[in-house]
Amino acid sequence: MTAARTVVTVTPNPAVDVTYEVAGVSLGSSHRVAAPLNRAGGKGLNVARVAHQQGCPTLAIATVGGAAGEQFRADLIDSGVPHRLVPVAAQTRRTIALVDTVNGETSIFNEQGPALAAGEWQALAAAVVDSLDGAGVLVGSGSLPQNAPADFYPGLVALAHSAGIPAVIDTSGEGILAAARAGADLLKPNNHELMEAVGETDLPTAARKLMALGAKRVLVSVGEEGMLAFDAAEPQKYIQAKLPAPLAGNPTGAGDAAVSAAAVVLASGNRSLEDMLRAATAWSAAAVLMPGAGEISPEHQRLADALIVTHH
Repeated sequence: MTAARTVVTVTPNPAVDVTYEVAGVSLGSSHRVAAPLNRAGGKGLNVARVAHQQGCPTLAIATVGGAAGEQFRADLIDSGVPHRLVPVAAQTRRTIALVDTVNGETSIFNEQGPALAAGEWQALAAAVVDSLDGAGVLVGSGSLPQNAPADFYPGLVALAHSAGIPAVIDTSGEGILAAARAGADLLKPNNHELMEAVGETDLPTAARKLMALGAKRVLVSVGEEGMLAFDAAEPQKYIQAKLPAPLAGNPTGAGDAAVSAAAVVLASGNRSLEDMLRAATAWSAAAVLMPGAGEISPEHQRLADALIVTHH
């Protein structure tokens, strides 16, 4: 699957991702571990990495600052992922993932992103505007730093639409509601984020609330139950895709891989909801088989062929 046009991703709250593999975690005890995997991360960066790995034209836009920011920049250069970094005064944050290889559990510790100055937000928006020539889709992913403008994600949707391309937003809380009201072409929450954002315990009802606000499509990851896809054109229907059996591994980057797959499909000009769902579910599962976020296993095509797809 190759995108004809560029997948542009925006990560307003990037991080240096630090991943440790631990042979069993015992709280309150010391653990001897191998050197961690350090990687330029943040949800949009992970989306871009996966698309780039699959040979799709990609551009990752992010902020960067401080000593951690230099580590972030160096890793991104080494990765070969095309990027555009906006310098900021604040130190780039870190996230720490502890992958328990004995119990099959991953614990994640996310530092809160520091606030950006007004001029830095303007510089980030300007970088996006300057990068949309030749773009096929604009993806905004992840949490926002402290004191972020409430209209940041709606602003990305507006920029995408003014350029005549679809906008994909993957965030949570009030941010996903704001993106829905702005008419995002695709929202990609997980089931917990979706139900918390709209205050609803029934998943299809929750997705329909986002579409009632203005979202055109919603793709929801549901863990071992795979993914559900909804379209505002037919809000009472949905499609589900899942594997015959769950996979063991590190789920940290699974949602980002799903967003990447959907973005690549959109950038190719394909608007089929089922094609997006199939690709997103397969790439998400293939990400679980890899040690860190931002890459997927070559098994993704085999996983796609094994999917059970049902229309409801």
